[in-house]
Amino acid sequence: MSSEYTVTGIVLKSVPAGEFDKRIEILTKERGRISGFARGARKPGSMMMAAASPFVFGTFKIREGRSAYQIVEAKVDNFFEQLRTDITAACYGSYFMEILQYVTRENSDGTALLLLAYQSLRALESDQFDNRLVRAVFEIKTVMLEGEYPGPQRGVRYLDATLHTLDYLYRTPPAGVYSFSVKEEVLRELEAYSKWLLERTWHHRFQSLSILEVLL
Repeated sequence: MSSEYTVTGIVLKSVPAGEFDKRIEILTKERGRISGFARGARKPGSMMMAAASPFVFGTFKIREGRSAYQIVEAKVDNFFEQLRTDITAACYGSYFMEILQYVTRENSDGTALLLLAYQSLRALESDQFDNRLVRAVFEIKTVMLEGEYPGPQRGVRYLDATLHTLDYLYRTPPAGVYSFSVKEEVLRELEAYSKWLLERTWHHRFQSLSILEVLL
């Protein structure tokens, strides 16, 4: 009999599989990014229908299979419902999820990135933060957590407030990164820095970013 485990995670992606199932990718605290099938998740009235959707955060009981896990059941702690009614915020969230798909892997500790993902979606739902700032913070902190942070770009003169913000993000755990606001000129420098950082680090074009840029 296959072993069953309970993991805490957030659904990064969900696609139809067969007539009634969904294949989902979950970033978990315990096992990094995993793929699994939610059987019957497309059937009307299925208990898994809502849980097998992007942005859903909760605990998932999983069973090991030959090439993928089976999602046996789920307990949802946060649906992030506001992201499902705000198309711009949803596009930001989808972009964040795609980045996490790209940088995470199975059988790794996903604690820090999972917490960053959760806090970032909460920030998108909040009226306290500019979505542009949330994006810059998410991008920069993700690179930092992946151990790829090179520091400020050489040859570029930054405002003191920008340098202070980068230092704060580097020193602060994911739970506390959304605790400040910045002036427009600092935000523009953070956006420019983040653009340079991602091009330098990943050399990858994210599909959801192309969609987001159309809306902005």
